[in-house]
Amino acid sequence: MSTRNLLTDTPELYERRFPDPDRVAARWTEETLRRHGAGPRVLDVGCGTGRDAAWLHRHAAREVVGIDTSAAMLDHARGRHPGPDYRLADMRDFDLGRTFDAVVCLDSALLYCHDNAELTAFLDRSRRHLAPGGLLIAELRNGAYFLRGADGARQPATPRVDTVVHDGVTHTSHTTLWVDHAAQLLRRRRVWTSDRGTPPHAQYSAWRLLFPQELRYFLTVAGFEVLALYDRPGPRTDPPWTEGAPPADSADSDRLHVVARRLD
Repeated sequence: MSTRNLLTDTPELYERRFPDPDRVAARWTEETLRRHGAGPRVLDVGCGTGRDAAWLHRHAAREVVGIDTSAAMLDHARGRHPGPDYRLADMRDFDLGRTFDAVVCLDSALLYCHDNAELTAFLDRSRRHLAPGGLLIAELRNGAYFLRGADGARQPATPRVDTVVHDGVTHTSHTTLWVDHAAQLLRRRRVWTSDRGTPPHAQYSAWRLLFPQELRYFLTVAGFEVLALYDRPGPRTDPPWTEGAPPADSADSDRLHVVARRLD
């Protein structure tokens, strides 16, 4: 097993595997920023390939800085999605020497903080980088769904199979998810094969699972006021968010969307 991550090391493949041609994630983010009156300066934590950051910069006139731990992703972002200021940094200890009107953390990036100390560090870093009254906006998997043990939340016994073609090569992934209850993590094993006949390549990752009230507690202790916390609609819900769709008054499906304001 290699520690190499095929998707983050191959950003073009990542964008093919997770397409967002209509930029739903970025448009949902912009509507959320506008609904809560955020100023123009935005920090995108875990910006990945830069698709969302660049849309916010180009189409919403936002002044965007994007940070990520993948140098390959950032190189791709600078070349394919220019405009924002992209920087190599870790979400648990970044120090950019400036403040923002909003910190955005999409696609469960917040859940790479696997324990309480890491989550506390991220929230502290975010608060220090926000101007008074600034917003933290996050979109993430919902621990209440994955940890409740209901039939709908149990992981399938057989792996999920996905296929994507890149540079004439067909890549196939077999993905298995399981809940590590003791660590409160959703663990993932993804095995890649290709039609080039290369040996199977296994990757392992995990997300912290947080209950809604648990997330509220961490945010409150970190000096935030929770303005909204709901499960749908959002950029990765089914059905996905559409322009003007109001947040639901629920938090029991597989995604959470949270908006919190920094208290002075």
